[in-house]
Amino acid sequence: MQKFFEFQAHRTGYRQEIVAGMTTFVTLSYIIIVNPAILAAAGIPKEASMTATILTAAFGTLLMALYAKKPFAVAPYMGENAFIAYTVVNTMGYSWQTAMAAIFISGVLFTLMTLAGLRQWLAGAIPSSLKHSFSVGIGLFLAFIGLNDMGVISLGVQGAPVRLGNIAQPAVLISLAGLLCMTILLARRVAGAILIGIVLTTLMLLGFGKTPLPESIMSAPPSIAPIFMNIDLAGALTWGFAGVIVTTLVMDFVDTMGTLFGLSSRAGLLDAEGNLPEIEKPMLVDSLSTIAASIFGTTTAGIYIESAAGIEQGGKTGFTALVVAGLFILALFFSPLLTIVPPHAYGPALVVVGMFMMESVKKIDFNNYGELFPAFLTIILIIFTYNIGVGITAGFIGYTLLGALTGRIREIHPGMWILALLSLTFYLFYPYH
Repeated sequence: MQKFFEFQAHRTGYRQEIVAGMTTFVTLSYIIIVNPAILAAAGIPKEASMTATILTAAFGTLLMALYAKKPFAVAPYMGENAFIAYTVVNTMGYSWQTAMAAIFISGVLFTLMTLAGLRQWLAGAIPSSLKHSFSVGIGLFLAFIGLNDMGVISLGVQGAPVRLGNIAQPAVLISLAGLLCMTILLARRVAGAILIGIVLTTLMLLGFGKTPLPESIMSAPPSIAPIFMNIDLAGALTWGFAGVIVTTLVMDFVDTMGTLFGLSSRAGLLDAEGNLPEIEKPMLVDSLSTIAASIFGTTTAGIYIESAAGIEQGGKTGFTALVVAGLFILALFFSPLLTIVPPHAYGPALVVVGMFMMESVKKIDFNNYGELFPAFLTIILIIFTYNIGVGITAGFIGYTLLGALTGRIREIHPGMWILALLSLTFYLFYPYH
């Protein structure tokens, strides 16, 4: 086992890797609760969705451990799940079965593109300013949803779309206390701060009678039958759905490439030229995990930035990922405890995740208006249209158009022209009614 994971080459050992794996799982495990909660807005049964989330994470992380041999956890992405639930289903009116077809198609395309070497080429076409703006916009979008789940904000009136919620309600006050708890734990650098905050908030809500007690602690995993292989390919293979597929592809591009290089740098896995040796392996894992996610009944899966917590604890090999995968499998049998968590408890987690994603704003060049305006356009349209797809595609079109009109046409990567033209399909077929 030590030889398989090359412990000596990375100067690590079992104890160090096990601690790293446990740390990553505790930091990441909020996804078991939060992902089904978001997808429930699309009409996907929460219990089955939780099983799908765990199975996807276990499959992807196990493949990362044994094939790519990297200390990265894989799970359904935050951001992509919100895009499917709130934009594709609730705003555009497609069924979640059709949305799953977009995930499946993007996974197949990613696999083919990875094998052909095209994925890295297109990813390199996106300017860093736009990549960072996607993270900021999606983070603020998730924070907005979290504040609504907490009851801190609610729908307003004409002329003022949102307003302050009734923060005098006990459940809202408890939710705010949970948010404070999470931030204190984060400030003290406590591993698993988000999960601990969710648990403590849920316990407070139980204590005040704001959420029911679970009937049991352990049980067989909830059935995945209602969502397993429930994919509407026929509904997805239409011109009107092309923009959704393009946006799904682009979002996974951004998340995977940024996270992969960021984590590899922190783990000391990059070479002298700043490249990741055998990069095609984790990218292929990401692609196959997305296909598996759609089959299980959840959204795009990929490498998680929370893997940094385990890396900071010394995780450098696939054994760290192996530990994470094992803990996800164990989580299948504790579903009664996980499914009682109400919106007032996981809402603060979305706010905190949004806060983490805001970090990218400092990487946007505010002195270069050709870079700043498309980035700003992306961020504000994601939030103010309540539509992630609108923001991302507008950013591609805005960057390319502005560059062409300001004499920087030679600076625009050929891949950006392709992405901008594909983005136009989003607006050509968008349901404006």
